[in-house]
Amino acid sequence: MTQHPDAIAPHGGHLINRIVSAAQKQEFLAQAETMPRLQLSDRALCDLILIAIGGFSPLTGFMDQKDYDPVVTDMRLANGLPWSVPITLPVSEEIAEPLKEGSWVRLDDTEGKFVGVLELTQKYRYNKALEAVNVYRTEDHNHPGVKVLYEQGPINLAGPIWLLDREAHPQFPNYQIDPAQSRELFREKGWKSIVAFQTRNPIHRAHEYITKCALESVDALFLHPLVGVTKGDDIPADVRMRCYEILMEKYYPKDRVILAINPAAMRYAGPREAIFHALLRKNYGCTHFIVGRDHAGVGDYYGTYDAQYIFDEFEPGELGIVPMKFEHAFFCKLTKSMATTKTSPSTPDQRIHLSGTKVREMLRNGELPPPEFSRPEVAAELARAMRVAVESY
Repeated sequence: MTQHPDAIAPHGGHLINRIVSAAQKQEFLAQAETMPRLQLSDRALCDLILIAIGGFSPLTGFMDQKDYDPVVTDMRLANGLPWSVPITLPVSEEIAEPLKEGSWVRLDDTEGKFVGVLELTQKYRYNKALEAVNVYRTEDHNHPGVKVLYEQGPINLAGPIWLLDREAHPQFPNYQIDPAQSRELFREKGWKSIVAFQTRNPIHRAHEYITKCALESVDALFLHPLVGVTKGDDIPADVRMRCYEILMEKYYPKDRVILAINPAAMRYAGPREAIFHALLRKNYGCTHFIVGRDHAGVGDYYGTYDAQYIFDEFEPGELGIVPMKFEHAFFCKLTKSMATTKTSPSTPDQRIHLSGTKVREMLRNGELPPPEFSRPEVAAELARAMRVAVESY
């Protein structure tokens, strides 16, 4: 067995690239007005891009039923490869009915711009209740992922895709590093072990602590905040990115940390999404992945460490990427340092940790979170953003 030139092989062994060549693009543009058109949701557009750039390797398109069914029930593709979240293109019956299997479908973004092509190989019905219970562990329509699931169409369109252009991100072009580029960067720097960190929230001291703990045992840290579709009440991506920039400027070693954007949409699927996020970072070239408290969770739908336990459902080495599991971190008043229950002798009343809800409440009231919870510069940035949001509202 030949060794992969990178620190880790992509999931399935090969990094997918579904971005068209210049010649292919001209062919598709020439057929643009003759193809049936389908307007993608924001989530589907995120998925289209990640399939095309290889972030979802080995997927080359939206899942057919042969892959969808075992992913939902067993967290496996049809070939047995681990995969935990279905990547599908659901539509209404009215949209699906005239589309012919074996034909090309033009894919437009939410503004009607031609962005990609689907080679339609299959149309199939799926069981929403089964997907909700297996993937999200609940049928509660208040769960944001389940809500999206039940509001989407009952027919999945499947088949390989092509992306016409890989355009620069409108907000963060300097942080757009796709899997081929991140792998090249890691090779150039000679890094053999890279740990990835995922979050959709502003970074605070607990995050900083666990990423630095992880960095002690690997060559480098890949800070990879999600900037795709999130819930309406999540902190906006531009605010979160400014918080990361502050940390990068003052609190992280510049030669061992890379900040890049993750263009994925959040599913809020808790444990299943933790596996999904790990495999995504494997495709970016990361060898390790941080899994903290209630990873990708929302509300009280998942147990505090369910997202860690799910990794034990796979054989050692089967996922390829190594999970680095961390308990909930806090500022310990007793030792006057960041810690977890594994390292701190403190009692609960001697610990400072705040929920995201509590922090938002403080910011709305014009209060800054304490420095034990958030770096002062980060707290000031969050307060400024909250003030602007309130004023504009």
